[in-house]
Amino acid sequence: MSHFTCKRTPLTLALMLAFGAPLAVHAQTTTGRMATDPDSVPTVVVSASALGVVHDDMITPVTSLGGAELVRARESTLGETLAHQPGITSSHFGAGASRPVIRGMDGPRVKILSDGAEIQDASTISPDHAVAFEPVLAERIEVLRGPSALAYGGGAVGGVVNIIDRKVPTAMPENGLEGSAEIRANSAAREKTGAFEFTTAAGSNVALHLEGVKRDAGDYRVGKDWVDGRRVLGSYKEGETGTVGLSWIGKNGYLGAAFTKERTEYGIPGHNHEFEGCHPHGVQLHCGGHEEEEGHDHDEEGHGDENEHEHEHSDVPVVKLDSERWDVRGEYRNPVTGIERVRMRASFTEYVHDELEENVVSTSFRNKGIDARLEAVHAPIAGVRGVFGLQTTRRDFSALGEEAYVPPTLTKKHAAFLTEEYKLQDWRFEAGLRHEWQDIEVDAPGLLDTDARGTSASVGAVWKLTPGYSLGTSLSRSHRLPTAEELYADGAHLATSTYEIGNQDLDKETSNNVDLTLRKFDGDTTFSVSAFRNKVDNYIYARTLDSQDGFQLVQYTQRDALFTGVEGEIRHKLSSNLSATVFGDYVRARFDGGDGSRNLPRIPASRIGVKFDGDWNGWHGMVELYRVGKQDKLAEYETETGGYNMLNVGTHYSTRIGGVPTQFYARLNNLTDELAFSHTSFIKNAAPLTGRNITAGIRVMF
Repeated sequence: MSHFTCKRTPLTLALMLAFGAPLAVHAQTTTGRMATDPDSVPTVVVSASALGVVHDDMITPVTSLGGAELVRARESTLGETLAHQPGITSSHFGAGASRPVIRGMDGPRVKILSDGAEIQDASTISPDHAVAFEPVLAERIEVLRGPSALAYGGGAVGGVVNIIDRKVPTAMPENGLEGSAEIRANSAAREKTGAFEFTTAAGSNVALHLEGVKRDAGDYRVGKDWVDGRRVLGSYKEGETGTVGLSWIGKNGYLGAAFTKERTEYGIPGHNHEFEGCHPHGVQLHCGGHEEEEGHDHDEEGHGDENEHEHEHSDVPVVKLDSERWDVRGEYRNPVTGIERVRMRASFTEYVHDELEENVVSTSFRNKGIDARLEAVHAPIAGVRGVFGLQTTRRDFSALGEEAYVPPTLTKKHAAFLTEEYKLQDWRFEAGLRHEWQDIEVDAPGLLDTDARGTSASVGAVWKLTPGYSLGTSLSRSHRLPTAEELYADGAHLATSTYEIGNQDLDKETSNNVDLTLRKFDGDTTFSVSAFRNKVDNYIYARTLDSQDGFQLVQYTQRDALFTGVEGEIRHKLSSNLSATVFGDYVRARFDGGDGSRNLPRIPASRIGVKFDGDWNGWHGMVELYRVGKQDKLAEYETETGGYNMLNVGTHYSTRIGGVPTQFYARLNNLTDELAFSHTSFIKNAAPLTGRNITAGIRVMF
């Protein structure tokens, strides 16, 4: 497979800087960034909470990854980066694409934001479509659920992932220049990644930001004794991303814009051409005249030599993703009496995603997306402080070609939202309200335009019952409006081995959620344990009507569902240098009554583990062992997924070279080379999880 050709664009210049230097890139902290210590992380204010609440005051569970912890956790996709956090797994689709799965929910039920503005791509449509964001360029990643998430969409029943980046500067750099650089590599995919970012003063009140990353990874190696060999055919990924940002920064705020260009190429494992002629006859699937396709057998030659990039010889389909995104961000503090802050986020994205077979474009996806939100934080009124705002989103989506199973649609969504908080002694109360209007225009004969409305509301409280302890609870009722794909799909989707049929009679989902969280955040022992119950009326899902040799005929339908689960971690400081953590999660998802199986498909298995980590001078070390259970609570036509053990070790060393903070890091995942399969994956048997893998890198900050 040929690599991208270079053009003299801001992206190319950024990448030349990344590889022209002895090191390449990633920056680190939060507002008021500390260039003195690459491991220092200040008190975390959760940006996605709308009210900017401190982590310990959040009512519902929050995951916040930043600093050295994020550096150690990062993978090539967002889903895999977050997959080891309690309550979060991944939709694993080889190495090229994966989205976070939160409490058993994924797709449109998990909203992904870039500093508050929605990421517009095609990843909610199918799990083989990548999220258009490079994890290496993230400064911090936040995951939250509950009342605060309503500010970003009633449909975010699973949660909100907010990626904090540095593309639009919000403050002038200290000493006129600050930045970072990083290079890293791994063994399982022979990956090489380099990145850089820096912000410089371009005037007395103007800051310029440049960043770039380049990644090149071959087909990855799986655990021992896989029947199909040692590597997943077509699981390679290569790409490059670059950003140029410029801000005017004043005493009371800032206004800035950034342009980001991303080009990524990756293979789609498990693609089966045997089913190209499959079509429905009513509720029956007809797949006549199948012939064995040459080159789709998993023979020894097809897997190639261990020392070669197998993707150069594979005939699996290839995705070429090209995304151009403009971000405009601003904030103005104390504009008028009674308003503490006005904040604006807007983005415009032109997304192109071509799927190639034998170097010929077979299907092309296009998405022109606009997302804009304006919010204001009002000063306390009788002790009540809050944020109110408006949001509008426009999504012009089309697919052309052999697997264009969704007709062209134009989705327009508008919303008004309000979040309020009140503090009384050791109590903090929060309430949220959001109303959405959605209109979908479809360009296909026989299909009708649709419109829908939905209102979501939530209330919650956190009680600091004694010093160092808090108890939080929330109640929410939210509506998720059906997507264009759920309404209008009609065609074969070979990546997931399905023929999908939409349903124009779908009604909105109604989710009734109860969440309870107990935290201890002071002392030698700290913990956060959460339990939840989410009853979803009219849950929209793809029901399997028929199946032949693993190819399924599915139709979107509705059925009441119930999600219950627990998640959490307990950490104890064994000595001044050594700590132990026990962590785990469990989710049970089932339908209420009706015909067929009562289990929902692709629900993650239970997980429990223990981790030891310690610090000595500039060294940090970690040993982690966890068990993922067997998943035998199966939906119709699902197969059981065996459990597995995973042993990981890691270390990093922080020092200064020439006065510059420098970090060397390494981690060894899946030390025992266990063959493991993810139950959340559509292609779990064709793309097992990565086998033994060593990742090492160097990061500097200046």
